[in-house]
Amino acid sequence: MSSLWTPSGEHLPDPAHDEHAPGERREVDPADEAALEQELRRARAELAATPVEAIIANHAVGLWQLAVLHLTPDEGEPPDVEAAALAIDAMAALVDGLGDRLGENAAPLRDALAQLRLAFVQVRDRDSTNDL
Repeated sequence: MSSLWTPSGEHLPDPAHDEHAPGERREVDPADEAALEQELRRARAELAATPVEAIIANHAVGLWQLAVLHLTPDEGEPPDVEAAALAIDAMAALVDGLGDRLGENAAPLRDALAQLRLAFVQVRDRDSTNDL
């Protein structure tokens, strides 16, 4: 059986929660199938109408959030500076690599990246001082 990767780790699906046997063909109500196809067409049209730079900016913000999550863990947990560094580098690849092609999102993302890098250095230095 295959596992599923999630941000919290690998998970094996629980077959007890699946009411159908493996390989069993599931009957789909034609009305449900038509409604699903219509919803998929609507979602596709909405995505296609969204400016690409806005979608990429959204991904950059997600990487920013991921870095912050690793720099500010739950109480009593040390920051994961390696994971934060990877998220920061991924955000930088988008922001620095695409530059002004991100349109109106470019300047705020550059500012957010600069602040994130500063926070990273402060957390890393504080963490390394605590290790002494």
